Amino acid sequence: MGRDAVTDEYKEVMIEDFWVDGASNSSFGIMLSVGFLPGLKVDAIPLLRPRKARGVAMVDKFVMDIRNYAALVSDSTSPSLIIMFGSEKTDQKPVMEKLDHAMSRETIVVGDERAQFLYRSGIESRNVYYGSVDHYFSDAVALVFARDQNRPSGTGEIHFHSALSSGVSAIGPRFKAVSANEIESETGLSTWLTVRREAEQEILGGQRIIDDINNELGNQTKLFIGVSEQRKCFVGPEKPRQMRSLAFHEVMGGDEEHLFVDGVGIKTGDYFHLYHPDPSAALSSCSNISKNFRNLKLDWSFRSCQLHAARGVGEKEVIGGFVFACWGRGESFFGHNNVDSSPFLDNFPGVPMAGIFTYGEIGRGFSILNTDESGQEVKTLCFCVHVYSTVYLLVSYTPAPIEH
Repeated sequence: MGRDAVTDEYKEVMIEDFWVDGASNSSFGIMLSVGFLPGLKVDAIPLLRPRKARGVAMVDKFVMDIRNYAALVSDSTSPSLIIMFGSEKTDQKPVMEKLDHAMSRETIVVGDERAQFLYRSGIESRNVYYGSVDHYFSDAVALVFARDQNRPSGTGEIHFHSALSSGVSAIGPRFKAVSANEIESETGLSTWLTVRREAEQEILGGQRIIDDINNELGNQTKLFIGVSEQRKCFVGPEKPRQMRSLAFHEVMGGDEEHLFVDGVGIKTGDYFHLYHPDPSAALSSCSNISKNFRNLKLDWSFRSCQLHAARGVGEKEVIGGFVFACWGRGESFFGHNNVDSSPFLDNFPGVPMAGIFTYGEIGRGFSILNTDESGQEVKTLCFCVHVYSTVYLLVSYTPAPIEH
């Protein structure tokens, strides 16, 4: 997503539009380079996994690396912003659960759960080179933005603001997982569930559940379950803490006994709702985000007038932004183009903005709340990896007070 370098026309383009004869061309990509950001320090920190057989990603080290970097350059172990890119075959939900546990509520995290990426860290020992004989794979990379505790006086402040536009709606009753069997195959990890409705004893076949939903919605192409999880979470030797969260898993199919879903981590006794992509809900959500952006501008303008009169502080302004939208959205989902970008385009015309279509939207620490999200779990539980959603990141700058 962005402006055409030749025509200056804003476009949302699916990568498939660049494929030739249906074959992927890995030479296409987007480069994100970070220059000078007043009052901030930035570095790329990878999530490493040993190359040895069945090596496990070093999630605790990854979280501690981020905290240690933030503590080194700022006065806090929690950075202001993390932009995450996960590898294609790695489930980032367990990673995000630990990050959510370890970071303060003010830390914003955005990104793409499943992507192909290359990166370059300022610390050479962190760099894992593609095709090298290094001992590690990179399962994710975090671009970490932390406050600079040694910033010069007279430096203005950059702030980050985030929002979520949901694109799914809950449907049907609440279910309980009677059993959960994790299956590993050539296509990846999945879970076979036997389920029943809440407060009922009858075991329901997975195909029956899917057929009931399809009869209600018509030929629904995608279904997800949103699992309400209550887990103990910890990093390193610290004391575990109970966390309640919502985890989405795509429904892969079913038979007379089981419901098949993508991914693992579901426990016997977990409750879940079914969710389906909903263009109307997504359109309404985007509209609400646009209204919230407009109200934010008005609020900033009012506060800036007060501060300028009192202390000579310049007006806060948006200087850029990012959009991370589900690949299932876009023109084919809404029926017309540039819907996901519209909150930016309508409120901040001319401000540099770019985005990508993702395979799993990472979003955490939303500072611009959208009160129109569907489903009770969505409103009450923490969750950091989304489906059929769009995550927005605003970057604002406030000049330093004028010295008299």
